[in-house]
Amino acid sequence: MSHSHDHSHDHSHDHSHDHSHGNAHEHTHEHAHADCQAHSHPHSHDVISPLSFEEKLIKLLSHWIKHNEDHAGTYSDWAEKTKAADMAVIGALLTEAVDMTRSINTRFEAALSHLKKK
Repeated sequence: MSHSHDHSHDHSHDHSHDHSHGNAHEHTHEHAHADCQAHSHPHSHDVISPLSFEEKLIKLLSHWIKHNEDHAGTYSDWAEKTKAADMAVIGALLTEAVDMTRSINTRFEAALSHLKKK
């Protein structure tokens, strides 16, 4: 006897960064060519500064909150589907998972709030 399982996800794990790290500076490069005299011209390069520990933690907590909320939404959708399919026990367990996931987010949100007060 064989069976299959749907392992698809209805959400994305992508994330973006909405901040800049610019510390622009300029310097010159000298070029000498066989058929002309040496010359120099400025080049601008952005130096990327690393995030501080707190900035990184803020980004991570924000990402985890969004990620968990996406999962909670999926769990909730499947809880409703299982209840509609006369799988009340499974639906109740999935609803518990929704509540647990959102409980985790309250901890992440508290940590984020504390960080932003600094």
